[in-house]
Amino acid sequence: MGMLDWTEKSAEVLQQGGVIGPDERLPWPQTAVMGVQHVIAMFGATVLAPILMGFDPNIAILMSGIGTLIFFVVTGGKVPSYLGSSFAFIGVVIAATAYAGKGPNANIGVALGGIIACGALYTLIGVLVQAIGTDWIERFMPPVVTGAVVAVIGLNLASIPVKNMAASNFDSWMQVVTFVSVGLVAVLTRGMVQRLLILVGLIVATLIYAVLTNGLGMGKPMDLSGLLNAAWFGAPAFTAPVFTGNAMLMIAPVAIILLAENLGHIKAVTAMTGKNLDVYMGRAFIGDGIATMVSGSAGGTGVTTYAENIGVMAATKIYSTAVFLVAALIAVLLGFSPKFGAVIQVIPLPVMGGVSIVVFGLIAVAGAKIWVDNKVDFSQNKNLIVAAITLVLGTGDFTLKFGQFALGGIGTATFGAILLYALLNRKA
Repeated sequence: MGMLDWTEKSAEVLQQGGVIGPDERLPWPQTAVMGVQHVIAMFGATVLAPILMGFDPNIAILMSGIGTLIFFVVTGGKVPSYLGSSFAFIGVVIAATAYAGKGPNANIGVALGGIIACGALYTLIGVLVQAIGTDWIERFMPPVVTGAVVAVIGLNLASIPVKNMAASNFDSWMQVVTFVSVGLVAVLTRGMVQRLLILVGLIVATLIYAVLTNGLGMGKPMDLSGLLNAAWFGAPAFTAPVFTGNAMLMIAPVAIILLAENLGHIKAVTAMTGKNLDVYMGRAFIGDGIATMVSGSAGGTGVTTYAENIGVMAATKIYSTAVFLVAALIAVLLGFSPKFGAVIQVIPLPVMGGVSIVVFGLIAVAGAKIWVDNKVDFSQNKNLIVAAITLVLGTGDFTLKFGQFALGGIGTATFGAILLYALLNRKA
């Protein structure tokens, strides 16, 4: 079967509780509608991640579309996934660039070099997996390790919104308003609004901020001049990478996180569809790795397969890769709208800080969820010690220097978890 040889099914199949498999598709009008829904699902996180790192959100959206197209081609159109901005890069990028938390990142080029190095490492792992399979990954990265490393990503970032994104008492209260807004959306709404809890909560908090500042003069007012002056269509401002050893060593280990995410997502789709996608695992890693390198070479964030879009597939029972082809093309079009980028820049810093508190907390809890879902036994000392040390190394930003190179908290926690488990898992 060729890459584009889909079998078409009608909407009646869905109404009868049927499943649209990865190699099947609905008629193109319905496929297009589903593509729009996937764009909405990935939108909030794909835009938020670059803002938190000082990257251009327009380029991030554009490169998420291009990255998804690359992934589609490399996997032969067999694996349903959308590639969006990865939050795993935030901590190491901020550390490598000394980013202050607001506006464009002045040292973005250094981060891009590291992102490309990460993509290259990820691609090489993909080639290895394609040759010998995935058993070795699961042996070196059991749930206790992956859970600890994912949790550390969120915990390592915790001080950024708390210490650096609220310049006044009013700003701190706006952060409270923001994360409470997100919480209320998460609990009190249903359907697609609930799936977009971060984006909707951010919009609600921004409107409240505008009323209190622009309307009542209680804080720094929002400046809408950039939004009004921005063009509807235009090429984004691409940025060239700068390769420095320190940043590359710091950012490259994120490949391990991307690998764990992709591995988990493919296994989830396999379980939901009954189609074994493990045979495409190596190609999926290679596709994600190449997409990350391409994104970094243009000024975009590293990319990863998105759980948000897997959630949409689970809810709709539509796993057709044709849907992601449409979603990717829509994202590419959005990337060429400066007006869209200007909307993002209007968001007040304390509102972004409140959203960051939620997002970083959710990442930390996602690590704990890996432990719960996989029933990690903490009565075993090896699991207890690996998790305990990993969490403190990452949260405390434990740094090791190798000559001129420095490996920061997330890097030491990641490598530390893998090496510690390998050491402590030896049979007595």
